[in-house]
Amino acid sequence: MRTGNRSKPASRKPSPTPSEARDRAIVRSLASWYGRAARDLPWRTRPRDPYRSLVSELMLQQTQVSRVLEKFEPFLARFPTIERLARGAESDVLAAWSGLGYYRRAKLLQACAKAVMQRHQGAMPREVSQLLELPGIGRYTAGAIASIVFGERAPIVDGNVCRVLQRLDGEQGHAGDKRIAAWAWQRAEQLVTLTSRGRQVARFNEGLMELGATVCTPDNPRCDRCPLRSTCVARREQRTAVIPAPKPRARVRRVFHDVIVVRRRESSGKTSYLLEQRPASGLWAGLWQPPAREGTEAAPDAFALAVQLELHGLQLTSTTPTCTVFGTTHREVHFRTWHATHSAKKAGARRWVTEDELDTVAISNAHRGLIARSLQPSNPA
Repeated sequence: MRTGNRSKPASRKPSPTPSEARDRAIVRSLASWYGRAARDLPWRTRPRDPYRSLVSELMLQQTQVSRVLEKFEPFLARFPTIERLARGAESDVLAAWSGLGYYRRAKLLQACAKAVMQRHQGAMPREVSQLLELPGIGRYTAGAIASIVFGERAPIVDGNVCRVLQRLDGEQGHAGDKRIAAWAWQRAEQLVTLTSRGRQVARFNEGLMELGATVCTPDNPRCDRCPLRSTCVARREQRTAVIPAPKPRARVRRVFHDVIVVRRRESSGKTSYLLEQRPASGLWAGLWQPPAREGTEAAPDAFALAVQLELHGLQLTSTTPTCTVFGTTHREVHFRTWHATHSAKKAGARRWVTEDELDTVAISNAHRGLIARSLQPSNPA
């Protein structure tokens, strides 16, 4: 009897479970949708430029796309390469960032550029672990650059992505909750591991962000335009209005600033403003502003304030302040704007800046508004 090795039947790949089949469909649908529906944005070059992507990611943190679009190209015109950014003066970087708010991001962006030059010879690293070692780059930004620029299978989670994932799976809770954050990162990783390296992973990850920004919005999501509507639990159960749950409101602190607007007419006919630099830490750190004092809730007596200001070469020309309120994420800033002249021969640590030069100086939007309002005819010169 002849014996021999019988060929074994080819092993079949196990069929995907229903949940895995659903996830694969989600990945395919979203990547395909992004290829058709993506907005034309200046940092979405092909191929992706690592430096442009880095700048856009930091600008887009807590800032609307429309505002970033105004500042992105002018910033790159001033700092066209990561080397130029690393070598630039911090005051110039802050000035180019002016109007975007959260100025600490600009300092971190420059620190990141310096680190890339020093540690990686100017080449942006592609591995998440190396990206996380750079200043200003957290888990989301590292994942975005690794996946969108370099095609690595790295998960990303921000507010938009978390909202999409929660509605997709019907996961209740708010994005600030630690349990939800951990769940979202795990869910994003499950999905991104099903992508093909390269173009699909980039399209899928950016598709998550794009869907949250343009379709799966916090209020009144446009479910009829969503490529994932057939598999979305929140839509099926009519819970899009309650998922995610609203985030508890952060406590807002009230602060009071007495701002002294000082301007003079130059021999050239131009108007100059006296500015001083804020402390290196805290609110609007390192930016320039008219001379100011952080006051108490009660407005200071004009005479007492005049005596205090005279020590610094300032003489009040108004006895009643103009009051305005400016809101930040954690503060409600109550401005009391006064007007004065400057009698000292030298500005000292302060500087005179002409109206034409204001756009080149790092000044917060709040203080720009105060300066602009001081030009109104009802205000004293």
